[in-house]
Amino acid sequence: MGRIGKEVFGQVLSFIGFVGVAVTTGIPMWRVTTYIGANIVTGQIVWDGLWMNCVMQSTGQMQCKINDSVMRLATDLQAARALVIISIIFIFVGLIVTFIGGQCTSTLKSESSKSKVTILGGILLLIGALLVLIPVCWSAAFTISDFNNPLTIETQRREIGASIYIGWGSTALLLIGGIILCTSCPPQKMYGYPGYPQGAPMYPYPGQPMVQAGPYGRVYTPASRPYSGTVLHKL
Repeated sequence: MGRIGKEVFGQVLSFIGFVGVAVTTGIPMWRVTTYIGANIVTGQIVWDGLWMNCVMQSTGQMQCKINDSVMRLATDLQAARALVIISIIFIFVGLIVTFIGGQCTSTLKSESSKSKVTILGGILLLIGALLVLIPVCWSAAFTISDFNNPLTIETQRREIGASIYIGWGSTALLLIGGIILCTSCPPQKMYGYPGYPQGAPMYPYPGQPMVQAGPYGRVYTPASRPYSGTVLHKL
């Protein structure tokens, strides 16, 4: 796969991961509490999220309440609010940076500048993925420990919600996309004299054949590339 194909593939994976992180942040399904009493009519489902809590009755009626106070949330959800917002900012900036440094755009003219910008965007995506992974794993561990606590009331036992699984999947996509973007454009190995203009003849020492600097600083000799011009004589 060429460089352009790697960049496009990494950008697509990162964009899908960005959408997944946005869904994880928005939907109120970080924790799910399912309570079914002796009578099925008394059953209800409670969803806890970062921004609101929702209750669905067995009759199909659903009510949601926005969390007005952050202090009423659990510790893991309080930290998750800040981390996912910072993560979204990092991922969004990383995507913009990778598009600027992509081979398909003409924003930057220098190949070395494009490579550096693309690698920078990949690093931002990796940081954003780690910022999502921390609150998701923390919330999952807190939910599992609280569920296994014998002192917890049966009607208040909470399970891992869909947002946690979406967050794990989004983190995996962002990590893969960021790694692909960071490795899609390795720095070119330069040959010849540093800073020597390309295409200019490089005058040898006495007794050596004339060489010429080609694209990317490669050195061509008469054995590898014939040239036309004045033959240099020994000094």
